[in-house]
Amino acid sequence: MRDNVGSSSSIATAARMDTASLYALSERYYLPVYRPRRIVLDHGKGSRVWDLDGREYVDFGAGIAVNALGHAHPALIQALTEQAGKLWHTSNVFISEPPLRLAEQLVSAAGFAERVFLCNSGAEANEAAIKLARKWATAQGREPERRVILSFRGSFHGRTLAAVTATAQPKYHEGFEPLPPGFRYSDFNDLAAAEAAMAAGDVCAVLVEPVQGEGGVTPATQEFLSGLRDLCDRHEALLILDEIQCGMGRSGRLFACHGYEVVPDVVTLAKALGSGFPIGAMLVGPKAAQSMQFGAHGTTFGGNPLAAAVAGAALRELNSPQLMANVERQAQAIRAGLAALDSELGLFSEVRGRGLMIGAQLRPEHAGKAGEILDRCIEHGLLVLQAGPDVLRFVPALNIGDEDVADGLARLRAALLQFLGR
Repeated sequence: MRDNVGSSSSIATAARMDTASLYALSERYYLPVYRPRRIVLDHGKGSRVWDLDGREYVDFGAGIAVNALGHAHPALIQALTEQAGKLWHTSNVFISEPPLRLAEQLVSAAGFAERVFLCNSGAEANEAAIKLARKWATAQGREPERRVILSFRGSFHGRTLAAVTATAQPKYHEGFEPLPPGFRYSDFNDLAAAEAAMAAGDVCAVLVEPVQGEGGVTPATQEFLSGLRDLCDRHEALLILDEIQCGMGRSGRLFACHGYEVVPDVVTLAKALGSGFPIGAMLVGPKAAQSMQFGAHGTTFGGNPLAAAVAGAALRELNSPQLMANVERQAQAIRAGLAALDSELGLFSEVRGRGLMIGAQLRPEHAGKAGEILDRCIEHGLLVLQAGPDVLRFVPALNIGDEDVADGLARLRAALLQFLGR
């Protein structure tokens, strides 16, 4: 029989362990689906974080584009603590004010939506969108074989079975077969290929990221996204935009589709919506707003008052001209810094993205080395991400300041010099 008391006691004392002991504990208890860096982060403020040993880092990763307002933002702390003393969870059997106010905020800010479904994550939001598309197509009288979802190579839509099937990257599919049927893939930014993929008239929805994140921080072209809207209209299909990573101000507009002037039928959100607190959302326009009726979908925790209160506070901060101006200014500063580093060191073949979602493509001679560069960055006190083995990804807090950007770029230069052995 297992000694549950002893087990609880050992975990309870974990907070007093050193970095090496905590890392060993993670290897003992976590399912080994991640390979975290060998540091233990302890606390943060703004765009700086500190590990358990007191070492400071400039944060250019923001929890994979989640901490859009940095760490320990006063408005979020206030919203969290106030709601924590009132009501945490009710279930959707009842109505409470914070999620209702959040839904109202989202519809008002979006301009294209009528209805909102709140959930807990981006994968759940995309699952809801896939189900909604199929339900909508059913109501149109389409047989199951005419309810195909079209997505694009290089995409990432989540880890649940339907969302990972929509993710058109074979590496995420391996070992999980048989995958759900009814998905088709086409090439990103190739409108002619998308047109051919929809020619049979069996596509009920197109699912696309305005800026591919995991696929290399690659923006859709204006022609491609506008063309998809036209194709969806022509073939009576829903246009679903996955703005889980690129939405909520990350692109320089509150919704990425606003920057493209493309009106979607559905948008999925998560990450920055809660700015660190888990929440997701599906926004639905008039074409499909009535497709999901009583009992068609649900969630136990989705839209709970605690998450919704934090997201409401985050949305008020994110939806401001001052913040969007900062996104534009700091994006220019980071791009200029990367251009200067490339002129000096010759590392990047391309720097691309939108707003504060920036990818630096490594030149062929450094292909596959993004992970190694990230290790050097850690050593120099900088948290950066990668988007595949060949791309450095920069997604800092949207309110990051001038000093943090300058310091982060200086630390990046030191890390790159070490990587090159100079």
